[in-house]
Amino acid sequence: MSATGSTSRAAHGANKFIATEHAVALILGETTHVAYAYPKILAAIGSSLDWQFGALWEPLSGDAEMLRCTEVWSNDEARLAEFALESRGTVLPAGVGLPGRVWESGQPAWITDVRTDSNFPRAHAAVATGLQAGFCFPVRTASGMTGAIEFLASESRVPDDELLATMETLGSQIGHFVERGRAEEAAREREARHAGILDSALDCIITIDDKGRILEFNAAAEHTFGYRSEEVVGREMAELIVPPALRSQHRHGFSRYLETGDAHLLNRRIEIVGMRADGTEFPVELTITRIDRPGQPIFTGFVRDITERKRSEEELRASRQRLVAAQDVERRRLERNLHDGAQQRLVSLALTLRLARQQASAAPKAARDLLEQVAEELALALKELRELARGIHPTILTERGLGPALESVVGRSLIPIEVTVLPQRRLPEPVEAAAYYIVCEALANVAKYAEASNATVTVAHADDRVVVEVTDDGVGGADAAKGSGLTGLADRAEALNGRLEVESEPAGGTRLRVEIPLT
Repeated sequence: MSATGSTSRAAHGANKFIATEHAVALILGETTHVAYAYPKILAAIGSSLDWQFGALWEPLSGDAEMLRCTEVWSNDEARLAEFALESRGTVLPAGVGLPGRVWESGQPAWITDVRTDSNFPRAHAAVATGLQAGFCFPVRTASGMTGAIEFLASESRVPDDELLATMETLGSQIGHFVERGRAEEAAREREARHAGILDSALDCIITIDDKGRILEFNAAAEHTFGYRSEEVVGREMAELIVPPALRSQHRHGFSRYLETGDAHLLNRRIEIVGMRADGTEFPVELTITRIDRPGQPIFTGFVRDITERKRSEEELRASRQRLVAAQDVERRRLERNLHDGAQQRLVSLALTLRLARQQASAAPKAARDLLEQVAEELALALKELRELARGIHPTILTERGLGPALESVVGRSLIPIEVTVLPQRRLPEPVEAAAYYIVCEALANVAKYAEASNATVTVAHADDRVVVEVTDDGVGGADAAKGSGLTGLADRAEALNGRLEVESEPAGGTRLRVEIPLT
């Protein structure tokens, strides 16, 4: 297997997950109703990841321990119609079936082949329609799970931990959307129910004559604007509830209608600004109608305070922006990990190959030893590159911790490196990852630019922080304000509320120090 081929496949898998996350993010950002979003979400995930059947499972009303299938999707409706029908007719207790297991455990689950799984009640129908493998993940909110989403494929598939992790993240994002959407739907239902019971009495109803004087001012208007009805009847509406900056425009438009009959605003919903009795301004939705009666014209305005709606819209926009920003941050994190980790191992390989070429004629045996070392290092580099492409820490870092991982890095260096201090116990995972990649990048910089004869690595663990130091006796002159390498190290430290310091006088070597808090 070539390095280019494995890298391409790893990148393709990562891109597929990113594309899936982006597709779901667009659906959540553009769809306002939960019922409309779920069919699109099932289709987006199934199509992006090449699974043939998807289903949404939600708890029965009044019985949170029982699940029913409320939505299905398939890429071949004719072939999978029977299984879809059976799924819709199935009710699963917690712990039973793939969705029941996820509902009970709260964790994603995978079935390699339903034919050999003893806990899959729809196995007969699945086999009959050619379905074999499946996975399921929870739809989670801050207050708990609201459902489970299941996908099945037409062939046996081995478990994919990265896919499950991605789906678990999406499940939380979908859950927050569902929670927010259902709250908004509940608010809309309450508003519609009240309007049906009380007609328009929940809106402010303000009636004025042809002079703009208030004739009627209902209870909702009293509450909204802060005036009692007896205070405002007979007074000009504009001076009471129209902000000073808009009064001239309002009076001009009102006079123009009375003179010409040119009605730009009648019988339309518009959003403008109102003013309360205390002078505060707020957004309102206004509809003005002319009462059909003989004599001088009379108008009724239906006014609704939309402050909360505007706030909700702003919060929704902000949440969409945060969702997109979080995806961008995650992509940049993966890029930094690739650059700071496996790529630096490849740089070391290039230096070793150069040395082997120089020794090929004068010292053939030494050159062969170096080439054997290159072969071993290349295999490790390919493995690490695959791991990093999935956003996973190097295996030795994950399994054994920062000390052994850094000792492995130092052991691969062509420059003598002294390790003075390493942590004796495991640190928080984000801190270990940051320290590991900081040392990798720093040593790569030493090898490429410093012309150093030796270097020193220290990772000291105090009670509330970790201090990483890498020093060398090279040419110095490193500038943190220039070059992406040091900028990337600074970004990585700042992501954990840490800070980077660089001391590098010309001809005086370089001292890089990063301090990362543990709290």
